[in-house]
Amino acid sequence: MKYLLVEDNLELANAICSRMGLDGHQVDHAAKISDAVDFARVGEYDLILLDIMLPDGDGRSFLEQHRAGKNDTPVIVLTARSQVSDRISMLDLGADDYVTKPFDHAELQARCRAVLRRRTGRSQPTIRIGDVAFDPVGGHLNVKGSIINLRNRELRLLELLMNAQGQVFSKQKLVDRLFSYDDDVSENAVEVYVGRLRKHLEGSSVQIRTLRGLGYRLDHDE
Repeated sequence: MKYLLVEDNLELANAICSRMGLDGHQVDHAAKISDAVDFARVGEYDLILLDIMLPDGDGRSFLEQHRAGKNDTPVIVLTARSQVSDRISMLDLGADDYVTKPFDHAELQARCRAVLRRRTGRSQPTIRIGDVAFDPVGGHLNVKGSIINLRNRELRLLELLMNAQGQVFSKQKLVDRLFSYDDDVSENAVEVYVGRLRKHLEGSSVQIRTLRGLGYRLDHDE
């Protein structure tokens, strides 16, 4: 998954980026609202982690603008405000959840998973298509009873494709979703990860097809 973190406390931001990175997520970090607006304008994110007290304003203004633009990317608010009225106002503005500072990183990670499951309409993390079962939390791929442990970017690529079965992803879009802006990568890297996943899926009813000039699509052969 690709996250946008809006947080001006650099120590906390680095800790969050490090923990999310260990889980294989890509995180772009903005320390100000203006930077967050720029990131959100050109990038595509699965989840936004939003601080409220920022150097150039209140994060609620970003949240309002985000929702006013019909953007449905989930937002988890990170706040030191514990008053019930503050939490209610943020939820009413369009936040999907909130975490009160200081927080345990394991709780934040669990809340991220819960919000993303709700977005995809799944009560459980396991994704099943045909004879393939995929657990993005544990990083396990089950192909006709054989368990395969995936590397981080293989895992995130498969999660992206399986959550959008039948949707075509261009190489550039996959680069944008799998890597952060600080990574110096080319579209050839996507070909490498697609090739690895195809080997893992051999013999199953699930295939990653190449559409010449368009990109890749995950299909299920009945």
